[in-house]
Amino acid sequence: MRIFHIHDRFTELPDWPATPPTQGFLWVTTSRRVFEVRLTEIQQQLTALAGGALLDLHVADLINAQLPSQFDYTSWYDVMVFRRLAAGAGTERLFLDDERGTPTSARQAMASIDTSPVGFALFDRVLLTVHPADCSVRSFFEARLASLAQNDNAPGWRQEGRGSTSRLPPNSADLMLRIINHMVDGYLDLRRLLTRQFGYLQQELLSNRQQFRHWQALLDSRNTLHLLEDICEDQRSAIQEWLDALADWPVPTDPHGAREREVLGVRSRDVQEHIERVLAHVRRLESSAEGAVQMHFSAQGSRTNEIMRTLTVLTAIFLPLNLITGVFGMNFDDMPLIHEQAGFWLAAGLMGVVVAVLVWVFRRRRYIGE
Repeated sequence: MRIFHIHDRFTELPDWPATPPTQGFLWVTTSRRVFEVRLTEIQQQLTALAGGALLDLHVADLINAQLPSQFDYTSWYDVMVFRRLAAGAGTERLFLDDERGTPTSARQAMASIDTSPVGFALFDRVLLTVHPADCSVRSFFEARLASLAQNDNAPGWRQEGRGSTSRLPPNSADLMLRIINHMVDGYLDLRRLLTRQFGYLQQELLSNRQQFRHWQALLDSRNTLHLLEDICEDQRSAIQEWLDALADWPVPTDPHGAREREVLGVRSRDVQEHIERVLAHVRRLESSAEGAVQMHFSAQGSRTNEIMRTLTVLTAIFLPLNLITGVFGMNFDDMPLIHEQAGFWLAAGLMGVVVAVLVWVFRRRRYIGE
């Protein structure tokens, strides 16, 4: 567990402060296991610093590692649980080791997608974040906020706000939205991996070189897309509930508070727009996968029809020949051409004429190609 005071500077505190901050806010970040072990201490400090402790139901939500994205609120704090979408540890290595992106690496990559939830308890001057162990989001924002505090014009941190240079978050809600926005944008790397894998599987589906044998990998990929779609829909619902709650907040009377409130609305809508883009991309991948499967079966059906047509044409050509050989194979002593010296050649010529006529007729009717 780490405690930071954010105002004009980004300062890490060695322990809980004795009094609530008069300016800025506290960012308390802890892993889920530490939060569970030190729950009594955290509840006492929240009562002293933020004016109230967490409800038991919300504590259970923050501890639950399988909870979908959702939002809830009380009169003294808000709770947001947000599931991230990112490539898990080692996923990139799978693609670096295997440039083709085989179905084996595809299944491993799908299984290593990180959808762990991150919980936020939002007070007026305290932001409590509960995250998985070794959370890259927390590490990223610790380094980012430290850089912002040292140099507002640091490379790579410009244009954080709409039309303004990057700066430290003025309140706890602003920091929460920045973290959530970063979690949503983490899907960009995952999108490249998913697109690459589906591209490979689609090429194999539509290839005529060999029979497609990677149905389990394709099924795992489609199941992963369904999971991502459900997660995105939960994310969208949680952000929409947050926007509805934000609209009910009291309107600040001072211009500075009104601007901060407007920035929160802009950031919230921006997060919602990013989620919509992610959801639209996931649905496009689903549609592309379904279309590839349908095209595969259509191609297989067309290939089967071509094979059956070829076999039917061959059967139709050789059926008269079988009839001719069957007639001349009957055991009668008195038959035309049966005792003639040139009888065999006459019968063979007759069969050749029959074949030529049937091929000509089938080509005229386009039963067979050139």
